[in-house]
Amino acid sequence: MRLDLFTIVVDDYDAAIGFFVDVLGFELVEDSPAETNDGRPKRWVVVRPPEAETGVLLARADGERQARVVGDQVAGRVGFFLHVDDFTGEYARLVAAGVEFVGPPRTEPYGQVAVFLDVAGNRWDLLGPAPATSGTG
Repeated sequence: MRLDLFTIVVDDYDAAIGFFVDVLGFELVEDSPAETNDGRPKRWVVVRPPEAETGVLLARADGERQARVVGDQVAGRVGFFLHVDDFTGEYARLVAAGVEFVGPPRTEPYGQVAVFLDVAGNRWDLLGPAPATSGTG
């Protein structure tokens, strides 16, 4: 068993692709024409981090109910977690690319973390290993 995809509801396919691919560095796995259950056109858009198995389905909001959850899919909590090996380098790269962080990086028992907003306004944790400590002796 494995988790294959999860959905993020967005306002616009192309803006979301631009953020996830051009800014975060995800791969565009698929961008295909599709249809809603009632036959209206939509797109099947999947992105995923390099070397990851789980992808993100970027779904354009369809109707008022879905439009209301854009940017608030987990009620204001951090709902998505992006783990990187080089936290300091990736944080600096994302800041330079204009990614909005809601506070400065901090160190927790599980490693380094900084909360950022995606193109829709959802909160993500950028996570990395704890900084190396230099001992004396």
